[in-house]
Amino acid sequence: MMKTVQREDYLRKLRQLKDVDLIKIVTGVRRSGKSTLLELFRGELIESGIDSQRIIALNFEEVENEPLLDRHKLYHYIEDRLIPDRMNYIFLDEVQNIPEYEVLVDSLYVKKNVDIYITGSNAFLQSSELATLLSGRYIEISILPFSFAEFVSSFSSSVELSRRYDQYVNYSSFPQAVSMIETIPDQINNYLRGIYESVVTKDVMTRREIKSRRNFDNVVRFILDNIGSAVSPSSIATVMTANSQSIKHTTVDGYLSALVNSFVLYKAERWDIKGKKLLATQEKYYTVDLGLRRVLLGRQDGSDRGHLLENVIYLELLRRGGEIYIGKTGNKEVDFVVKSPSGDLSYYQVAYSVATEETLTRELTPLRQIDDNYPKYLITLDQASFDNNGIRHLNALDFLMNQTEL
Repeated sequence: MMKTVQREDYLRKLRQLKDVDLIKIVTGVRRSGKSTLLELFRGELIESGIDSQRIIALNFEEVENEPLLDRHKLYHYIEDRLIPDRMNYIFLDEVQNIPEYEVLVDSLYVKKNVDIYITGSNAFLQSSELATLLSGRYIEISILPFSFAEFVSSFSSSVELSRRYDQYVNYSSFPQAVSMIETIPDQINNYLRGIYESVVTKDVMTRREIKSRRNFDNVVRFILDNIGSAVSPSSIATVMTANSQSIKHTTVDGYLSALVNSFVLYKAERWDIKGKKLLATQEKYYTVDLGLRRVLLGRQDGSDRGHLLENVIYLELLRRGGEIYIGKTGNKEVDFVVKSPSGDLSYYQVAYSVATEETLTRELTPLRQIDDNYPKYLITLDQASFDNNGIRHLNALDFLMNQTEL
């Protein structure tokens, strides 16, 4: 049986922003739990003593709310239900389904005693007039599917962490898919294919012209098959054209941008550690969910364990905040350079195992070439841990469960 996962990290952000004069925009890939998160937060509001009449919640993917898709009708519907001289909490799910929703949100924002929370597809939010109308008046909370710690906490039964990790990378981190693991695991693949189709048809194809669905799907499969590897639109186009799939690099670039904007992919740019500058080429991409990758590639992922762990660690670092880059030091590469909001750096090298001396030396060498005093970490699934001349070797499962103090 699946337990309710509280999503504490995201709830903490919402608590901090409660009654702050900003519109809260919750974004993330479809089915990542945006609506559930706001439902949990509304429950907290009621438990804190806020009258439910001061909470207006509408989901615009529900049929019963179709009459309110006209922004004028919706505005008057909400206005008629506002409690005078008290703070009112407005929750609008999948707001991009409302034509000219940005005008509606702006109109509600300027009213007194209104605290607004909206969810939507990032592809729509970025391309709308929202940023222009509300410059400096909104804050984005980007949410991911379950972290490994949330995944573990969702099960009632107690199982070794190593087995849970195998499930995490071989099934899915999408909340609904996780709920199916112990009941109907054979239906997970169909569910994940449905998510992909929903993203493509509702987020990508409505914002960008796709002349060849076959080419688009092949670009997706190529990038998923090369997570953790440096690529560029030109290199992808060259490989695909050589395989009789003619495509322009500008088209590939457009597809990748659409997938990033829809939160299917995350892009990590390269950073010259010594020169302290961004490099213009050869980015790396990571997927929002490894189960989605497995389904779209049509194979089990056990053959690529190192890159899978790298993907998991990348998403975990993303959850913990800061900017994440791929580090270049001389002719070597550091998997991740994390820049905190205050400007401090930390360096991470990720490997499935460093059981042999040769592998250990290979993974430590790039970190040893960095001559500053910022923290340096080697993360593996090995049980042993050590401190090697200032480089900390961490067990990945302890790190993911947040049992390691950094």
